[in-house]
Amino acid sequence: MQTAVTKREQTVIPVSIRKRYQIHEGDSPVWLDDGAMIRVIPVAQDPIRAFSGSGRGESLMERMLARRQADRA
Repeated sequence: MQTAVTKREQTVIPVSIRKRYQIHEGDSPVWLDDGAMIRVIPVAQDPIRAFSGSGRGESLMERMLARRQADRA
């Protein structure tokens, strides 16, 4: 997707990206420049609340043990 930079040096985050990454008014994206590429990382106003409940239904212990077995093999 392509957006423009305004006279005030602002740009717009497209709706599809805002919805996909749950970016809302007041959130503060972080811009990372590694010299070859620029990455934009969405950071919610309250990051702890944003992640609340995101691990439900996942058995992290089982996933960790499965990865260990895969590493051993």
